Amino acid sequence: MAIERNNRFTSEIRPIGKVAIIGRPNVGKSTLVNRIVGQQAAIVESRPGVTRDRKSLTASWQGFDFEIIDTGGWLAGGDSLENKISEQAESAANEADLVLFVVDVTVGITEEDEAVANMLRRSNSSVIMVANKSDSNSRDLDSWEFMKLGFGEPYSISALHGRMTGDLLDIVIKRLQEKYPSEELETLSSDNQSLGESEDSIYNRESFSVAIVGRPNVGKSTLFNRLIGDERSITHDLAGTTTDSIDTLVETEIGKLRFIDTAGMRRKSRIDDGTEYYSMVRALRSIDDADVALLVIDGTQGVTHQDQRLAERIDAAGSPVVIILNKWDLLSTEDKLRVNEEVADRLAYLDYAPVLRISALSGLGVTKLWSALANSIAAYRNRIPTREFNILLQQAQAKNPPRGSKILYGVQGATDPPTFTLFTTKELSVNYLRYLERQIRERFALGPTPVKIRVRRRSSR
Repeated sequence: MAIERNNRFTSEIRPIGKVAIIGRPNVGKSTLVNRIVGQQAAIVESRPGVTRDRKSLTASWQGFDFEIIDTGGWLAGGDSLENKISEQAESAANEADLVLFVVDVTVGITEEDEAVANMLRRSNSSVIMVANKSDSNSRDLDSWEFMKLGFGEPYSISALHGRMTGDLLDIVIKRLQEKYPSEELETLSSDNQSLGESEDSIYNRESFSVAIVGRPNVGKSTLFNRLIGDERSITHDLAGTTTDSIDTLVETEIGKLRFIDTAGMRRKSRIDDGTEYYSMVRALRSIDDADVALLVIDGTQGVTHQDQRLAERIDAAGSPVVIILNKWDLLSTEDKLRVNEEVADRLAYLDYAPVLRISALSGLGVTKLWSALANSIAAYRNRIPTREFNILLQQAQAKNPPRGSKILYGVQGATDPPTFTLFTTKELSVNYLRYLERQIRERFALGPTPVKIRVRRRSSR
């Protein structure tokens, strides 16, 4: 599972310090936490108040582990719940070695930001000002306004897109190193590496989890029951029968798989009560924790806007996805052509994902799912030798040189999904990164899995 991969160090290893994420509601604190730890560990919502308690997670950068503390939005006053949220955030600031004070550069300084700044001054915490939502160079200029709050030069980032977050983490590690003797940090780092879970044990996990997700009433539970060979989930024509995620471990022809049947996810405006809301939250958590996602679409309705939103959510989680067009046997030839065109057009960003046309009710085409899952899992875990990867980079540059930049070398830093870091003299354009992704996919057969490419600028000398 994703949590096991990212929090792989034992509780006996003490991180080198604590870093608290503090700010008013809805500035992107949880998005930044997710970016730092490399997984959707915190629930991200556009409405304030979703994050309530302090949540501590282990993050790693440059070979050092540190504790990251996610907090709710701090408010100077409010109802009893808001006051408790603020108390938790203030306690986190007091106990942390370093505070990342997150503000929204698109909004500017608000009264709530000034109140947070006053609270942090009382705490005597070491503070780094983080100007979030800086999606472009023009936004970087807007961040200078926050100098007025008195915490020095703000660091402009985009937690959502990952822009400049690596540079921010470089500063975080530097600040933490200043609080600990270098010999102690080296000891802790080496202990973490020796006691952490080995790569072999990660790759040889006994089972993989497969989340079945989709809108209500598209046939998820019917597919779940057919795959596990048992009437485990209730199926009914009334939408929303499944109110929580249900999972079971199945021995299959490709090994042990843990299938997770999730609640159908609707638009937030159509969610009627708290139970349905938290069912949706648990379904989203299942997507984040799953190794593979099956996106089930009702072929008789085609690709809807909500299907597109769910596909975006799955893609953001970084898991391989298999697109399932269910109820295919009910479509006419003309409708089949129309739905195929909709998939190619509306889900173009998932063009690497296999598309299966099935009937969960009759079993038509369901057996094709096993090979699709096997290929997805294999690509998801694929590790490419550094030498072969750099040969590809050299050939790709010779064929199509990047404008105004040069790729010095690259490494695959992680699997699940394959994640590559490129060390360059300057930034690479989005179009060039897409070109490199195509080259990587074609050379190393990474079709069924997402591919992440990160760029780090370095001197060419």
